[in-house]
Amino acid sequence: MALARPPRLLCFTARWLLAPRRELAAGDPDEPLPVVRIPRAFQRRQELRQRGRQSPAQPVLSRPGPLLVSARRPELNQPARLTLSRWETAPLASRGWKSRRARQDYFSIERAQRDAPALRKLAAPRTFADLGLEPRVLHALQEAAPEVVRPTTVQSSTIPPLLRGRHLLCAAETGSGKTFSYLLPLLQRLLDRPSLDAGQLPAPRGLVLVPSRELAEQVRMVAQPLGSSLGLQVGELGGGHGMNRIKQQLARQPRADVLVATPGGLWKALRRQLLSLELLSFLVLDEADTLLDESFLELVEFILDKSNIAEGSADLEDPFSPKAQLVLVGATFPEGVGQLLSKVASPESLTTITSSKLHCIMPHVRQTFMRLKGAEKVTELVQLIKQRDSGTSGSVLVFCNSSSTVNWLGYILDDHKIQHLRLQGQMPASMRAGIFQAFQKGSRDILLCTDIASRGLDSTQVELVVNYDFPLTLQDYIHRAGRVGRVGSEVPGTVISFVTHPWDVSLVQKIELAARRRRSLPGLASSVSDPLPQHT
Repeated sequence: MALARPPRLLCFTARWLLAPRRELAAGDPDEPLPVVRIPRAFQRRQELRQRGRQSPAQPVLSRPGPLLVSARRPELNQPARLTLSRWETAPLASRGWKSRRARQDYFSIERAQRDAPALRKLAAPRTFADLGLEPRVLHALQEAAPEVVRPTTVQSSTIPPLLRGRHLLCAAETGSGKTFSYLLPLLQRLLDRPSLDAGQLPAPRGLVLVPSRELAEQVRMVAQPLGSSLGLQVGELGGGHGMNRIKQQLARQPRADVLVATPGGLWKALRRQLLSLELLSFLVLDEADTLLDESFLELVEFILDKSNIAEGSADLEDPFSPKAQLVLVGATFPEGVGQLLSKVASPESLTTITSSKLHCIMPHVRQTFMRLKGAEKVTELVQLIKQRDSGTSGSVLVFCNSSSTVNWLGYILDDHKIQHLRLQGQMPASMRAGIFQAFQKGSRDILLCTDIASRGLDSTQVELVVNYDFPLTLQDYIHRAGRVGRVGSEVPGTVISFVTHPWDVSLVQKIELAARRRRSLPGLASSVSDPLPQHT
């Protein structure tokens, strides 16, 4: 069978390829062979690779002296005296952490100063008397908290405008003494106003709204000694209970001058007309960033509608026509706070106090980030706890992102004979009551918890915070890290975070970049405006 004849183009190509060889064989033997060219890009890569093998090791970028950022790889250290500019590229230690090969890598943001920012940069040594507090309030403070000697920066800025009857928004870092900054002036103003009869219903003259029962219990414990010395009764109304329990709480304290409440419990009492807010002289939203979140916003708006908020300072001067002074306190603020405030008070009547360290990494707390696999976290946590037992006296907070993780991790610690407490939102109210208080008193020095323990709770005895699960937002990280290094803490604070998922790495890189540039954390959009003049 005859083979098919190849196409004319193929035959031409074959003759063209073979022709040079025939001509070369018949030509001059001294003629040089044709040169095969190497692609220029490939040649450059080969030269750079060869040069890298012959060059000495890269010099370490950090110089002797204190460090701002210390990493496992010394070339990524940053000296404390060096601050990167806003547009300067930062050599991040966490840059490649989304790769599995980065496992077991770590870096730390070192402690840059000893004192908390709330105790630094005071214009002059001021006392509480210089701020305008009366002798009877000073005496009550001395009896209730003898360790409080001088006001913090936040207290120095907040107390005078509150005494003048201004609506106030105070945005300051965690652990800066915000509770005393609003309790002392508001209780003093309450003493100067006559008690009015509201009829049959309990009608508090002051209301402090907080997002959790644990925080309500803590604020009441701070306010009650002050109130007792001043002849004022302080009550508490917590949520998470049925109507019978709420009725019992109100029956035990029918004539409370100041009520510390959660939104859920207060909403139920107002809906059943068990309580009246007609005689309010002040309304405080403590941890306002949480209260103005979507989970509480509807309840808070209902409570604000039932409160007679003053439009300006002039409305607060008439003692026989009570209107409430509005105070918002928090460490971070959402974007919608301005729209909500415009519904209840004019912007001109609002004094804004912002801290210079708002939304910043705390400079007096060491913060370490460890890149781990999920299966390695339990071993690291147990090792941290056992190493700590050798010679430390502070307590440990271990944060998890879910209640199920708290329970599961608790069983693991039980197997290792490590005594601890657990606190999570799915616990019954009767079980949650007093757990954090027992932790504060030292019955156990390890607490496994969710973010329910990250907002506002006083933790001056806590030495170590472990983020077993990395927080889901930068806002949550600020609040968790704020459990250490608080005003009045006797032990240095440390935060250790386990970094596992790619979305964790994205947040860590933002934190590291903000620390290297000494700037506030990005993405925390806030409607808190620039501070207004404090002496107007």
